[in-house]
Amino acid sequence: MPGDGDEAFCAKAGDVLAGLPGVQAVSLGGSRAAGTAGPGSDWDFAVYYRGAGFDPASLRSLGWPGEIFPIGGWGGGVFNGGAWLTAGIRRVDVHYRDLDDVEHHLAEARAGRFGIERLLFHLAGIPTYIVAAELALHQVLHGDLPRPAYPPALRRAAAARWQADAEATLGYARAAHAARGQLAGTAGAIAVAACQGAHAVLASRGQWVINEKTLLDRAGLRSIDEILTGLTAEPAHLLSAIEGAAELLRSPD
Repeated sequence: MPGDGDEAFCAKAGDVLAGLPGVQAVSLGGSRAAGTAGPGSDWDFAVYYRGAGFDPASLRSLGWPGEIFPIGGWGGGVFNGGAWLTAGIRRVDVHYRDLDDVEHHLAEARAGRFGIERLLFHLAGIPTYIVAAELALHQVLHGDLPRPAYPPALRRAAAARWQADAEATLGYARAAHAARGQLAGTAGAIAVAACQGAHAVLASRGQWVINEKTLLDRAGLRSIDEILTGLTAEPAHLLSAIEGAAELLRSPD
């Protein structure tokens, strides 16, 4: 398998993952599913199971070296665990997806309800409807999975909440950091608020988000970089940056 071409590798990887005990479906995500992968891009697979029917230790049978986390090993929540593996020269990430949990969050999203969870490498955190976004955007390799449209109730609720969060983040930073000349706190808050604002923009458009890698570009907020460039620890400069960010989030490109 490591010596196969990409299409053959994907097909065989899907087969072996689908053959693990308890796995009911397998999907391909990330840049490989979106068709934007480069030669060195990793391979993101999700294995869907129900309840206690899947044991991550079974991944060892694939013969791919790497780190395998238990279910719940990534702190719980919607990202409830996964594995970082290597198949020859290919880097492979496997995410665990409990169908009971996925179906719950999909139903909540359709009703316009969601939570926001902290996750490493995500400035604004992740919305629990990310599991619905994966269903909508991933390529199903094995099994039957729903492909949901963006729920109208979620468009309204998510846009409003993310926008309110962005405004609150900047409001707090204005007094707690910028007015005191705290450069790091101000810059960090602007970056977080920009990601929150980008979530709001894309939710209002009914566009799914599965990570922050292209979030600002997709929302037309990349010019936030200009606001952060050359910041100094002068309160007046930091307050001006806060106002510039607030204006950008009110009127994205």
